[in-house]
Amino acid sequence: MVTGASGGVGRAAAVAFAARGARVALLARGREGLAAAADEVQRAGGEALVVTVDMADAKAVEDAAQKVVDAFGPIDVWVNNAFSGVFAPFTEVTPDEFRRVTEVTYLGYVFGTRAALRHMLPRDRGTIVQVGSALAYRGIPLQSAYCGAKHAIQGFNESLRCELLHERSKVRTTMVQMPGLNTPQFDWVLNRMPGRPRPVAPVYQPEVAARAIVHAAFHARRREYWVGGSTVATLLANAVAPGFLDRYLARTAFESQQDQHGDGEYAGPGNLWTPADGPHGRDFGAHGRFDDEAVPDSPQDWVSRNRGRMGAGLVAAGGLGAVVTAGMRRRGRS
Repeated sequence: MVTGASGGVGRAAAVAFAARGARVALLARGREGLAAAADEVQRAGGEALVVTVDMADAKAVEDAAQKVVDAFGPIDVWVNNAFSGVFAPFTEVTPDEFRRVTEVTYLGYVFGTRAALRHMLPRDRGTIVQVGSALAYRGIPLQSAYCGAKHAIQGFNESLRCELLHERSKVRTTMVQMPGLNTPQFDWVLNRMPGRPRPVAPVYQPEVAARAIVHAAFHARRREYWVGGSTVATLLANAVAPGFLDRYLARTAFESQQDQHGDGEYAGPGNLWTPADGPHGRDFGAHGRFDDEAVPDSPQDWVSRNRGRMGAGLVAAGGLGAVVTAGMRRRGRS
C-alpha cells in the first residue's frame, strides 16, 4: 500500500514495487493521478488497486485498508508518503492551514500506521516505511508546517519502533530521509511567495527516492536510511553546528527555494483542501519541472543500500592484502 500514490515520490515508488511483480494499492485523493498511476503499475508488471481516500480521515483510512485486504489479501508493506504544504513565512500561514498540513502530513502517517498495524500485528509480519526528509531533523524557512510535521513523524516513528522491539514483534518500521526531489509538489503547494517554489539544489529524480523506499521495505532492520549526499551533509552539519546552520539558512534559503522568474505572487493549483488534479482534470505524473537539472542517481544512496556488500568487499580486500603482505615477508626472509 502506497499513500500519496497519485504523483511524485509515491507514484515512482508504486511503479518500482510493480516492477518486482507486486500487487500495489494506490491511495490518494486525486482521481486523475490515481488512474494514470494504475496504468503505469500494470505496464510495469504489477497489479493495481485504486483507493480514493483523504489520509487525514482516520475512519476512511481504516476502511481503505480493509478494502485492500479484501481484494489483495494480507498487507506486506505499507508506505506512508502523503503530504500537503504551505509555502510562506509562518506569520502568513493561517491556523486552519497549519492544522490541515499537520493533519495530512503528520496524522495521515499516524492513521496509516495504525491501519497497517491492525492487520500486521495479528500475523506478526509486515513492514511500514515512513517517507521522511532531511527536514525531519533540520527545519528551514518558508516550510514551518511541513517541517513540524516531519519532525513529529520522526519522534512518533522512534517511539513506535521501541514499542515493537519491546514486544519482540516481527513487524518492522523504518524511515527514509529524502533530499530535494524533482516532483510536482512545488507546483501543488499553497504559495504566498513572489517566486515559484523549488527544491534546494542538488535536485534528485523521484526514482532515486523510489529505489530507496523499495530497498528499505525489504531491509527494514535498519532504523533509518539517508538518501542523497545533500541529506547526509545537512544532517551532519545540523548535528555539529545547528546555530551556524540557522544563520546560513536565514541568509540563503529564501532565494534558494524560489525560482526568480516573473513578477508578483505565483500560485499553483494547491493541494491543501482539494487534490491538485481534481478541478484541473490532469495528471501531473511523478516528475516535476526540474528534469533539466535533476540527477538520476545518487552514489551515496548506492553505498547506503549496498553497505553490507561493501563491508564484505573491504574485509576480503583486507584479507587478500594480509596474505600478499605475509607472502612478501616470507620471500624477504628467504
